[in-house]
Amino acid sequence: GGHIIQGRGEGAEQLLADAHAVEDAGAFAVVLEMVPSGVAAQVTKELRIPTIGVGAGPHVDGQLLVWTDWAGLTTGRIPKFVRQYANLSGVLTDAVKEYRADVESGVYPAPEHEYED
Repeated sequence: GGHIIQGRGEGAEQLLADAHAVEDAGAFAVVLEMVPSGVAAQVTKELRIPTIGVGAGPHVDGQLLVWTDWAGLTTGRIPKFVRQYANLSGVLTDAVKEYRADVESGVYPAPEHEYED
């Protein structure tokens, strides 16, 4: 488990060979996850199919970032390549606390949240 960088050192040649094998097998694209930027650039240059990068630097054909990571919902260790664009975890935690307080105090549901007979 965990986040392990792929394609370092001698692993770069194996990654390139694997990418070619996937292409030769008929794949329409290849995902490069946690691959050094230079290795990803080389794979992208050599393949005829698109490369999609997840923490593989800017030299791929497309970028992918899991929305729960960039939205700030992921807890624990965040991979280096993740840029958080929001902190929805904090927003949701605050909303749940407010909802609970409203229910416990009787503020919610209020008359405007009821249906008439």
